[in-house]
Amino acid sequence: MIFVIDDDEIMAECIANAAGDAKVFSNAIEAMNEIVKGNIPKLIFLDILLDGPDGFTFLNEMISYDDTAKIPVVIVTSLDLSDKDLSVYGVVKVLSKDDMTPKDIRALVKYYAK
Repeated sequence: MIFVIDDDEIMAECIANAAGDAKVFSNAIEAMNEIVKGNIPKLIFLDILLDGPDGFTFLNEMISYDDTAKIPVVIVTSLDLSDKDLSVYGVVKVLSKDDMTPKDIRALVKYYAK
């Protein structure tokens, strides 16, 4: 399973449609609650600017547990994060909301969510 965490409903559905087997969450708390229930995703597409706890808060929570620290995360944002080293958070790619394509999403799913 793949998680898409984005408070922009249209963007979240577009990513989920391209990703395939994806569950959409509008905030980080919903996604964390799902993980607590034992539903560990193979890949997470994460927006940074969320209502409630932001994407970085979610990432900090994820890396604090052994069973979630290794989940690959793709940041999907309109922010310029090119000067940040996000690999400590398990971030494998940063996609720009301005120019990402369904092909980009499918390639990441194929590689990371085998």
